[in-house]
Amino acid sequence: MKRPVFTGSAVALVTPFRNGTVNYDALARLIERQLAEKTDALVVCGTTGEPASMTYKEKLDVIAFCVDRAAGRVPVIAGTGANSTEVARLASQDAERLGADALLVVTPYYNKTSQVGLLRHFFTVADAVRLPIILYNVPSRTGMRILPETYAELAKHENIAGVKEAGSDFSAVQRMRNLCPEDFYLWSGNDEETADLCLLGAVGVISVVANVLPAEMHRLAKLCLDGDFGAAGKLQLKLKSVCDAMFCEVNPIPVKTALNLMGLHAGELRLPLCPPSEAHLRQIKAALREWKLIE
Repeated sequence: MKRPVFTGSAVALVTPFRNGTVNYDALARLIERQLAEKTDALVVCGTTGEPASMTYKEKLDVIAFCVDRAAGRVPVIAGTGANSTEVARLASQDAERLGADALLVVTPYYNKTSQVGLLRHFFTVADAVRLPIILYNVPSRTGMRILPETYAELAKHENIAGVKEAGSDFSAVQRMRNLCPEDFYLWSGNDEETADLCLLGAVGVISVVANVLPAEMHRLAKLCLDGDFGAAGKLQLKLKSVCDAMFCEVNPIPVKTALNLMGLHAGELRLPLCPPSEAHLRQIKAALREWKLIE
């Protein structure tokens, strides 16, 4: 029986930049803050980390740094997905060599593929490593989704541990849960859907909001895992305004803006991402003030 890569709240960590390079001092501080606030795992070079705007070497260096800094205290999950199967395979092997505990592999974007192509893509990557793989279903980013029947086939592979689900299709999730074995694990990929997906058997969340409110996202996941959905629902509702603010523009524009406002030195965004509009900046500030994160 497969074991979950983690249970609880994993932060989809930002990559802090300064003057065009990775700010490793700031990254170290961000990691230590997450661990102090009980975050259960670190996801590096996922969407929130801007890997599409990083060089291959930068991504490997960030993975290696996070593995070294975490020092086994929590799992480090490396984003190694690509729209090229060969690039995803090589990146996954490199992340394994650098000591990552698991991999996050998104569906191919832009060129996309059929469901048969998805099977071949993910199986090729999974065959090339010994690490557990978390699939990433995010149709809003990639223009395609993994169907429940495809999950059922992918779940048969010993290295495919489950899925970060950000498709917002609860009917499809229910069908997937009924088709897949119990050891094909589900994680929420949308902060505001954490409690909902945990009701359907999710074992946690890979969270953008945890960059800003790590302790609260850890608590939300724990309440769900403890079966206290009354308290979890109340906390989920309380988090609604900050969830909305962190996605008022394309991720990670709002969350890096928020961290900078909080004095946590997330640094600049890399083009084509740019600072938020004035209206959205006001929304971000209002959400942070509500949680007393800024004056």
